[in-house]
Amino acid sequence: MSCFNCCKFRLNGRFRGRGQKRAGVYASSEQEDHMDVASDDDISDEPPPKRILDSYKRRRQSVCAERYDPDADDEDDKKVVHPKSDGQRTRLAQAVGNILLFKSLDPEQMQEVLDAMFERKVTPDEHVIDQGDDGDNFYVIDSGTYNIFVKIDGTDKHVGSYDNTGSFGELALMYNTPRAATIVATSDGSLWALDRQTFRRILLKNAYKKRKMFENLLDNVPMLKTLEQYERMKVADALMTQIFEDGEVIIRQGDSADCMYFVEDGVVRIAMKNKNADDPDKELEVTRCKQGDYFGELALVTNNPRAASAYAVGKTKVARLDVHAFERLLGPCKELMKRNIELYEEQIHEIFGSKLQLQETQ
Repeated sequence: MSCFNCCKFRLNGRFRGRGQKRAGVYASSEQEDHMDVASDDDISDEPPPKRILDSYKRRRQSVCAERYDPDADDEDDKKVVHPKSDGQRTRLAQAVGNILLFKSLDPEQMQEVLDAMFERKVTPDEHVIDQGDDGDNFYVIDSGTYNIFVKIDGTDKHVGSYDNTGSFGELALMYNTPRAATIVATSDGSLWALDRQTFRRILLKNAYKKRKMFENLLDNVPMLKTLEQYERMKVADALMTQIFEDGEVIIRQGDSADCMYFVEDGVVRIAMKNKNADDPDKELEVTRCKQGDYFGELALVTNNPRAASAYAVGKTKVARLDVHAFERLLGPCKELMKRNIELYEEQIHEIFGSKLQLQETQ
């Protein structure tokens, strides 16, 4: 519901109440700083051995057949947590932070991934992964030294090493591809591992739940009720989550308006100045928006500046819908709004006192 409806208050304009490479020697770029690799001149340009290619071909069907259906996953969202020290969590976050697969995670998803990583102890000469084997886990090095070997012309060639830091095997999180190298421990050590199914479940199920939540938020906005289901899904995918700390300004009165907001979690305080008051700089709180409320939706159809300011009350998470993103997906907002023009003119009449306002801002 629109948070301004809670206090029967209408506001002008924008407010209304309520390149990765493979694992091992083919390490991703972020790992190269932590890995000593043989020079390019020492590595053959010949294609991988036929055994590996045949193995890869045999597994392609299973890769393509892998599916995850969030609707079919009715398990409780019990979080898997393997205890770690603060130092270990920091090192894990640093190790995975620049890997492409992890860049799309929001902070909560990243914490779930770090929680789900389990420890694996290794001893000297232990094979962590073997070239050609199925890729099941992604690894982050907590301690220990490791050599990297690639089989070339039937011979294992040492092409690099890890020294107490680094990560490898991230492609195993998305695809059941064979390992491109062999990693052998050269000392006692500790690794943190994450399996593909856990990663995909965290990433895909959370993304699915978030999209459904966004679609439900969009359903609450009268201006968007004329959207078809496929249009609503496209708009839901365009929403971007932002987090604000207590007292932080989300929007400021008088600023130009190019987006609207939905409250995902927390509370937003709406306040405005009255230029005709004795103290024109004094702000008066007019309402508060809670989870599920929205504000600023008239940014989609008017060019008026923000009529009030919005502040986070405590740590607050909002979803932002940019006008440009909206129009890129569905075309000009005002053309879309003509589907239910009487509703919008009535809303604008309540706010601006004139049904001509919509025409004037077109």
